[in-house]
Amino acid sequence: MAKRMGETSYKETAFGIIPRSKLIPLEIEGITRAWDFVLKKSAKRKLPFTSRFFKKIHEVGFGWIFPEFSGKFRKIDVTVSEHIPPKFYLVSQEMDNFTKDLQIRTKHLPKIDDEKFLNKLISLLAWAHHKFLWIHPFHDYNGRIGRLLINVILLNLNLPPIELKVESTIELSIKYRLIL
Repeated sequence: MAKRMGETSYKETAFGIIPRSKLIPLEIEGITRAWDFVLKKSAKRKLPFTSRFFKKIHEVGFGWIFPEFSGKFRKIDVTVSEHIPPKFYLVSQEMDNFTKDLQIRTKHLPKIDDEKFLNKLISLLAWAHHKFLWIHPFHDYNGRIGRLLINVILLNLNLPPIELKVESTIELSIKYRLIL
């Protein structure tokens, strides 16, 4: 497909084939919808750490833009940078194992007043985020749902949500060199 001057890519959506510049506001609205869904559910009870729940978050956030693949585990093999996630037919099993492991790890966190709590919490959040992205269960928007996952964990622990900002590789490289 030909690209217009200044456009980087096009995607097929429920609104037709649109350029990336028109998709960005929809993506922002999508993550807002997913976050509102999580907040509404967390007001009533603890959020379930299940494959079904994570698929629902994905569907609520992006199903109105991408009805073909939102809320469903990917049906294709993918490569993410240099990482090759599990084969598509293993994603369901990997996510079931991940969510069971997440339930156990969360249950065995020390109490909040324990001096080890903060380090264990940070380790849990880092592990959960990494493992989710390693599995890369969805066709798209794994990073956004992965960042939301961290807040799902925090909400279940009665802790405030945090904002994670995405930084480019160049920004991270500059910060790394400045630290050294």
